[in-house]
Amino acid sequence: MLELSQNGESWTLGYGGDTLNTAVHLARAGIDIGYFTAMGGDEFSKQATRKWQAEGLDTSLVLTHPARIGGLYAISCDARGERSFTYWRGESAAREMFDCPGTAAACETVAKSRLFGFSLISLAILDDRGRNMVLEMARGVRDAGGMVAFDGNYRPQLWPDRGTAQFWRNRAIEVASVGLPTQEDEEALSGLASASAIAEHWRGLGCVEVIVKMGVQGASLGGGPVIAPPQRLEAVDTSGAGDAFNAGYLAARLSGASVEVATLRGHQLAGWCVMQRGAIPPRPRSPLANPYAALRH
Repeated sequence: MLELSQNGESWTLGYGGDTLNTAVHLARAGIDIGYFTAMGGDEFSKQATRKWQAEGLDTSLVLTHPARIGGLYAISCDARGERSFTYWRGESAAREMFDCPGTAAACETVAKSRLFGFSLISLAILDDRGRNMVLEMARGVRDAGGMVAFDGNYRPQLWPDRGTAQFWRNRAIEVASVGLPTQEDEEALSGLASASAIAEHWRGLGCVEVIVKMGVQGASLGGGPVIAPPQRLEAVDTSGAGDAFNAGYLAARLSGASVEVATLRGHQLAGWCVMQRGAIPPRPRSPLANPYAALRH
């Protein structure tokens, strides 16, 4: 989606979206990552896609909807850097991505993936047919031995009711091998207030590896030990923090790192992200401040 982030009295136009944020971070870390979605034929959509490509993201799976445009959202932050969102996504091309030319070929490419990542927002914007197609792709990747990562990002305004969101959240958990839920979202969605209860629910539905994100407290490994961030930060903007954590975690796991090391990598990238503005902050100019270097080892 196109993103408006506030900078003083003015607004900056960028781009963002939970799975896109994670994909861009992975691409910056040197991992071969493609993004499957749909954008419009409008100039804003074209500019955003070109910028993703410049980040190293494979955009060959970004389909073009003949009539719709890219969605838009604005980020507002309070004094503590906590964010809230305003959306204009009713005509978003991604809502009809499975009706675009090239969908069948894109699905065949996705089936060969070593890693397939999606979120509850991915499912929220689609109709039931599209949701089932996403879950079918995920199941195929997992059955073939690939890693399927699912983030249970819950945005109430995207769902008609909690029951519908819970139904699709649970179906997604069933096909995931790596679960990346957030404690706050899980409590809001289904009343699961503790990391242990969340992890038990996710593992009970078939998700093998569950990391419960707990904000400034850290992340719980399977509902057990909590690994805290290396340092406590006064956040500027928490937009995209969980997505950055996902990228750091997944990059490390793809390289063979342990769950513990991967969690620290996730914290480090998320920590860098919250000290900048926007869901995908610009790359640091200095190589010495590069947060992506550690993800390659």
